[in-house]
Amino acid sequence: MTDTRRRVKVYTLNEERQWDDRGTGHVSSGYVDRLRGMSLLVRAESDGSLLLESKINPNTAYQKQQDTLIVWSEAENYDLALSFQEKAGCDEIWEKICQVQGKDPSVDITQDFVEESEEERFEDMSSPGLELPPCELSRLDEVAELVASSLPSPLRREKLALALENEGYIRKLLELFHVCEDLENHEGLHQLYEIMKGIFLLNRTALFEVMFSDECIMDVIGCLEYDPASSQPRRHREFLTKTAKFKEVIPISDPELKQKIHQTYRVQYIQDMVLPTPSVFEENMLSTLHSFIFFNKVEIVGMLQDDERFLTDLFAQLTDEATNDDKRQELVNFLKEFCAFSQTLQPQNRDAFFKTLSNMGVLPALEVILGMDDPQVRSAATDIFSYLVEYNPSMVREFVMQECQQNDDVSGEKLTAACPSRSQDILLINLIIEHMICDTDPELGGAVQLMGLLRTLVDPENMMATASKTEKTEFLSFFYKHCMHVLTAPLLANTTEEKPSKDDFQTSQLLALILELLTFCVEHHSYHIKNYIINKDILRRVLVLMASHHAFLALCALRFMRKIIGLKDEFYNRYIMRNFLFEPVVKAFLNNGSRYNLMNSAIIEIVSMVANYWKALEDVSYVQTFKGLKLRYEQQKERQDNPKLDSMRSILRNHRYRRDARTLEDEEEMWFNTDEDDLEDGEAVVPPSDMMKAEEDLIDPISKFMERKKCVYTPSGLAGPRSLVGLRFESCLVGVPCDGLASCPGCVPSSLAPCAAGLGSGPPLPHSGHAILDSVCVRFPLTITGNETLKYIWTWCTSLALVLLLI
Repeated sequence: MTDTRRRVKVYTLNEERQWDDRGTGHVSSGYVDRLRGMSLLVRAESDGSLLLESKINPNTAYQKQQDTLIVWSEAENYDLALSFQEKAGCDEIWEKICQVQGKDPSVDITQDFVEESEEERFEDMSSPGLELPPCELSRLDEVAELVASSLPSPLRREKLALALENEGYIRKLLELFHVCEDLENHEGLHQLYEIMKGIFLLNRTALFEVMFSDECIMDVIGCLEYDPASSQPRRHREFLTKTAKFKEVIPISDPELKQKIHQTYRVQYIQDMVLPTPSVFEENMLSTLHSFIFFNKVEIVGMLQDDERFLTDLFAQLTDEATNDDKRQELVNFLKEFCAFSQTLQPQNRDAFFKTLSNMGVLPALEVILGMDDPQVRSAATDIFSYLVEYNPSMVREFVMQECQQNDDVSGEKLTAACPSRSQDILLINLIIEHMICDTDPELGGAVQLMGLLRTLVDPENMMATASKTEKTEFLSFFYKHCMHVLTAPLLANTTEEKPSKDDFQTSQLLALILELLTFCVEHHSYHIKNYIINKDILRRVLVLMASHHAFLALCALRFMRKIIGLKDEFYNRYIMRNFLFEPVVKAFLNNGSRYNLMNSAIIEIVSMVANYWKALEDVSYVQTFKGLKLRYEQQKERQDNPKLDSMRSILRNHRYRRDARTLEDEEEMWFNTDEDDLEDGEAVVPPSDMMKAEEDLIDPISKFMERKKCVYTPSGLAGPRSLVGLRFESCLVGVPCDGLASCPGCVPSSLAPCAAGLGSGPPLPHSGHAILDSVCVRFPLTITGNETLKYIWTWCTSLALVLLLI
């Protein structure tokens, strides 16, 4: 059933008019019962799976291009192409197709692309062929009219293309072009422009091969310089011959490769600069031109990639200390263009390309280049690094982690022979961070690009997990240990006081970029960023930026805090309460005044979650947020007599015996000092003491809030029922029940009598009294200094906020 197999690549044309590589295999032709006809079959060379099964339809238009391509359309907007490794294989399959369709194998196209009307078909069938006028100066107007009249009809376009190809008409037209230029015959030059533009629209590969040959391409460009719509001719040839220079940074020994590079550059220039914009004529009438450029680029990258000597010399000179600066700049620019060229490749080809660069040592070479002083060289190296990160971030992460391990193994020695001048303490990723921080561009264009690359590298979504290792755990542990301090250094250096030390525009932009990356880490990382923020007191430093004169920076700081609050994490909540970190936010709100702007709305959104600083905010009346909080506060007071709260009180009675607060704080400090490398990313981050404490800390404020009418004992004697707002309850519950029967030693069952000191087993606290709350005795400090008052108010208000969130 199968004929001799030929190695091919299968391509399909996507919606962006780019060719997608579907795989490499071997093509054959034969009869397929299911399709009831002769078909083309392509089986993958890797596993033998079927890549293509296409029936050779008698009415399908097949087109042969560049001796090794066969292109056709099977349905609307679904184009296929076979790229053969050998010309002989292409010829063999082309003969099979022509045999099925009853066509002469010498043609390059088998059918018309568009159905014509009956009148057109009858007229075209009655004429045996298209006869061209003699190629003479006086007959150019007839030629131009013939070309223009043939474009609307597909069959006439085909006949015109065959006539131009068979009679060698294009070369004759180019000879007339030289005559017209010598005679300064502008009318003839304008007619040649229209003729040459029409030949492009014929969309014929055989004509392109003649037009783009070394002997003809510059004359073709010359014809397109004389646009009748322009008062003066363009100077495209002058640019290509005098301005554009081909720099051979590494000698290319293959003449075919060199010729292909020149041809592709000039054809790309024709498409981008010489021909009219796509709005002037239909885009699909230049599909063959797009394909010509695309397959040329594929060939160039493949030929360079296969030349191991070329790439070896390239990377050897890049990392050689003896290479002068000008030469190294040319080498880096070439590598940058080489990587940009590869973006036109399909995934499989691009994988092979970057794998080759990785094996050649592109990342160590970039590390050397990034350490140089030349800003242009560093900029080009950054672009190359961006191509690598966008292609395969895991490859970059693996390199930097191996680099760090090698630094540990060969401490004090040179890392590799590829970079002998680099200090073993410098890591590639830290170099990227330093370049971001030290960007001299006032708009920080380079810093924005580098921040995006760092974000890609620390994004857990593109990290792989295998049975042997977890990339997320390993890389994040490495990053927070070796790189995070470099990233946050500008932030920590600029927030040592109550206001930013430097508040210029460029510094503020840089800090905003850093905060954006930290906010991303808060959202996507777990205990790594949490430990770092709490241990380094990062949030306090960030909130210093709320005092910046630049609103965008203050909003970035506020967004960072909002992201932390939105996690509803117990450790973050206690960290914020313990350090009074809402104070800078409230100050910024009050300083903003009644201006209704983004700062105003953002702070109101946060305050609607946490009710703090009520006294400072109760007079704000132009929004209803604070009035709503006050209403909920008063409603909560009225609910204290509701029987439904008995169940809550019973829960409180079950939490009688509590551990001393100092013990809890010691255990929490020990937990945070634990080496984070011992934890896996998915493990809970709750210290042992908090497993019993977390629930109680949320319930205690409810008890205190609901029972605040009880009696308190003051140094001057008894006082009637009064609010407990403003008192900080040390250790919260003593844990001794007061049942009204004097079962507590020294406790009087009267709601207006003080509890005696010395409850429980411990000694009495100096300068402390007790209050009777329902059936449980609590103790609080009697002596409160002026400096402590705000602290007590703050702690109680924060507890109240958590109550409201629970409700």
